[in-house]
Amino acid sequence: MRKTFISYKYSESRDVRDRILSALGPEYTRFYMGETAESPDLTNFTTKTIKNHLKDMIYSTSVTILVISPQMRESNWISWELEYALKNQKRGDIYSHSNGIVGVIANQFDGDAWFKRNEYWIGNTLMQHSCLPDIIVKNRMNKKNIWNYQSRLSVDYDSINSDSYISIVSENAFLRDPQYYIESAYKKSQYLNEYNIIKQSEKDRKERKSREIIW
Repeated sequence: MRKTFISYKYSESRDVRDRILSALGPEYTRFYMGETAESPDLTNFTTKTIKNHLKDMIYSTSVTILVISPQMRESNWISWELEYALKNQKRGDIYSHSNGIVGVIANQFDGDAWFKRNEYWIGNTLMQHSCLPDIIVKNRMNKKNIWNYQSRLSVDYDSINSDSYISIVSENAFLRDPQYYIESAYKKSQYLNEYNIIKQSEKDRKERKSREIIW
């Protein structure tokens, strides 16, 4: 079993977090290192305190489960959490390894149709979704030595995910078999050299700075 962390926008996805934890079950949640409904509210703490708290939770994990929701780019923390999870961090003589990441599209009133409606294509080429932080966009369709023409013409999400370090799946699919998607994300993290990994985004950092979140 893999140690996991869930990155999500609290105001719109805490119920998704709870559904994911319920699907994982009590045995697997022993390996979950992130926030739960019982976690203390850190809203009024300093940025430094919150940041150190998140570092402590993410450091020992190997997979990050990312909840994709309509306003996630407005989060002060999601893009930073992904950057931290992707970097090799050192504590003492021990280095952490880049996490595998799987994106889970939050069910809204119409399931995941909200996400599909807001995707955009140019011709037959799947472009990115406007709600996604840049670090996610940069780590989609980034497998080395793929036949780009064939992959980019594909409308098969499984094919697109196979060529992407960060896979994106519907909440319903993930909840049916969370361990499958967690393990798939972990396996990708063991073959980092097969992907053109982007570990930080200046675009995301500028957006955080514009909200006066300065690291």
